[in-house]
Amino acid sequence: MKALVSTPWCCLAVAGLALSAFTPQAHSQTSARLGVRLAGGLPQLSLSGPLGTSWTIQYNSALPPASVWLPLTNLTLYTSPTLVADPNGPLDSVRYYRAMLLQGLSPTNVIVTNMVWIPPGTFTMGSPTTEVDRQPDETQHTVTLTQGFFVGKYLVTQGDYLRVAGVNPSWFNGLRNGTDYGTDLSRPVETLYWFSAAAYCAQLTQLEQQAGHLPTNWVYRLPTEAEWEFACRAGTTNRFSYGDDPGYLNLSSYAWFFNDSAAVTHDVGLKLPNPTGLFDVHGDVYEWCQDYYSPYQAGPVTDPQGPDSGTTRVFRGGSWGYGGPSCRSAGRYQTDPATKFNFLGFRVVVAPL
Repeated sequence: MKALVSTPWCCLAVAGLALSAFTPQAHSQTSARLGVRLAGGLPQLSLSGPLGTSWTIQYNSALPPASVWLPLTNLTLYTSPTLVADPNGPLDSVRYYRAMLLQGLSPTNVIVTNMVWIPPGTFTMGSPTTEVDRQPDETQHTVTLTQGFFVGKYLVTQGDYLRVAGVNPSWFNGLRNGTDYGTDLSRPVETLYWFSAAAYCAQLTQLEQQAGHLPTNWVYRLPTEAEWEFACRAGTTNRFSYGDDPGYLNLSSYAWFFNDSAAVTHDVGLKLPNPTGLFDVHGDVYEWCQDYYSPYQAGPVTDPQGPDSGTTRVFRGGSWGYGGPSCRSAGRYQTDPATKFNFLGFRVVVAPL
């Protein structure tokens, strides 16, 4: 059963196998259509509407004002319809859903290429305790990001890094230990310290500000861990941005990982992108994040930056040298920022200070 989604909101209710709809009065010309059905014993929502619009989907056990709406996920409609599962949806009680149009359009005074605009929003970070191959430091919690940001469509390549930093530290470049990897600057840059990735961002900021492409209050930097997962999930709640895939049967379509990489990196952008249009978020090389590492807290947080100090930094995503479990959207890892590996690179974001 489907119902009109109109700004500011519209609801659907799920009660066991019976689906019912509630539609309030329309308040805007920007509208979409929200549907719900049971798939695999769980509620699955389908949102159709104008491409490029961003929505937040929330749920409730009773209609307001009796209770508070809780976030399920945010999503941008890059395809229509877009499907979203509710992994915790009850089958023996009523659950209402609503979709609200998010504001926060891409700024017009920032000139970037090969980047995707991620509007502000709220999402569930981490993994449920039932997720296959989850780790104990992936405690689920609600995260609100109050500012939008651009994120690189691709990993930073060897060519990108060479043009800005003047060097190419990558292991998979030229002759290494008797193996000639050739000179393919479209592979992701790797084998660099966290500090080197941060310095690249600072250099690129200076160059782009001098060129008039960035206002003085905008910078290139590494993504926070929350920004990375928000962009990776792209409104999804599954193990991967394309679905749960418990047997890792479809991962090769989206990621270079241990099973299909032949133990080398590959040119960026060859696999399928996530729903937001980001490539290689599940593989090729891991990605440095801005945050110091710490365990998640269970409560809701706004604009998390990680702890103020620590001994290790976070990196996310999968890589050519590791298996399917490490490629999950919730997977998180840590290492000394003064270490470097040929399976660890980065992508950049552009955001206001």
